[in-house]
Parts: sequence; C-alpha cells; structure tokens
Amino acid sequence: MKSKWFELKEAALKLRRNGQALREIEKKLGIPRSTLNGWFKGIVLTQSQKNKLEVKRKKALVSARRKAVIWHNKQKADRINEAEASAKEFIDNFDKKDLRSIELALAMLYLGEGSKKNCETSLGSSDPMILKFFLSALKKLYKFDINKIRCELYLRADQNSDKIKKFWAKELGLPVSCFKGINIDKRTAGKATYENYKGVCHLRCGNVAIQRKLVFISRLFCEKAIKE
Repeated sequence: MKSKWFELKEAALKLRRNGQALREIEKKLGIPRSTLNGWFKGIVLTQSQKNKLEVKRKKALVSARRKAVIWHNKQKADRINEAEASAKEFIDNFDKKDLRSIELALAMLYLGEGSKKNCETSLGSSDPMILKFFLSALKKLYKFDINKIRCELYLRADQNSDKIKKFWAKELGLPVSCFKGINIDKRTAGKATYENYKGVCHLRCGNVAIQRKLVFISRLFCEKAIKE
C-alpha cells in the first residue's frame, strides 16, 4: 500500500541529495519526519553537504537562543509591569495621613532591620530610601529632631570616607556634623568595591522608648495576624 506522501517522494529525495536538512524538507513538503527517515536511509551526504548542514544547525541554534532570550525578557518585563501596576493601585488608595499605618510600617521595618539589643533606637542600611523613611517617620510620629541623630559609616578599605560622608549627608538631608564614626572593614583591603556601593550608614537616635514601642507593635501585630 502506497503512502499518501508517495507522489512527493521524488521531490523529497532530490532535495535531500542536494543537501537539504530534514527539518527543511519536512517543513517545505509537509511530510512527517518518520517517513522521510525511511526514504533517506540509502542517501549518503558528501562531507561538504554535512559541513553546510552543521553551519546551518549552529546558526539556527543561535537564532533560537536569541528568540528565547527575547521571549523570556518580555515575559519578565510583563510580570514586572503587572507587579508595579498592582503596587501603584495599592499606594494610590493608601491614606498618607494615616499615622497609624506609617507607624506600623516603621515597626515592621524596625523588627527586621533595627537594633534590638542596645538601649537605643537605631537602624542601619546601604539603601538611602530605607533610611530616609526611617528619619521621616521619626519626625512625623515622634517629633524627633533629626539633627540629633548620630550617624556611623561602615565602609570598605578602598572607599574615600570623606566623599562617602558627604554622599550620605546630602542623601539624608543631615549636617556632616552628625557623622561621628567611620568603621573600615580591613578584610576588604585589596578588593575593588562596586561603583555604586556607598557602604552602610547606621543611624542612632538614642531614644530607647521608641525602640520598645516599635518592637512591641511589630511583634503583637505579627502574633495577631498569625492567629487570625
């Protein structure tokens, strides 16, 4: 019994003898790969034809990888945009004048990043935005004079302490006089620092009462959320 592809057999054999790749013939004639494999068993390609097919294969592989990267990047960009839109909707509906919400946010931040061992309210970070929020919340919630903040920097060996001090003073809106200590990690000597890394800035406001309140708020909130 003849295959329904039989009328295309000669055309397929001719393409193969001319050095066409299986996938190209399959796509061009619409003949299944399994049928083509059976027809092409007796055909031996020349080394030149094999070399050309290998070059095509590698080019196709590179092209496929590029397309895959583009596809994955687009998928990632779509997910990021979706997350950003969702976050924006949340913030747009957030009452920025609700001090209770700001205090809860500060308490949760402090639970994760703030100092809880020493008898003071202090927090360190390499992210200026986190420290800006910390200072802003202290002012709004507790009328704290941020000019009384004591700042300490933790830097790598190759960083210029004077430049970094000025960077943090400008970012946080604090006078340079607030920066009282510079700590250098000697273990980093001889190792280059990333260009945008400005070390860790630690802010100390000394008021232990604020620390205690924030820790209690955060822990009680977590306990209540877990139970409910």
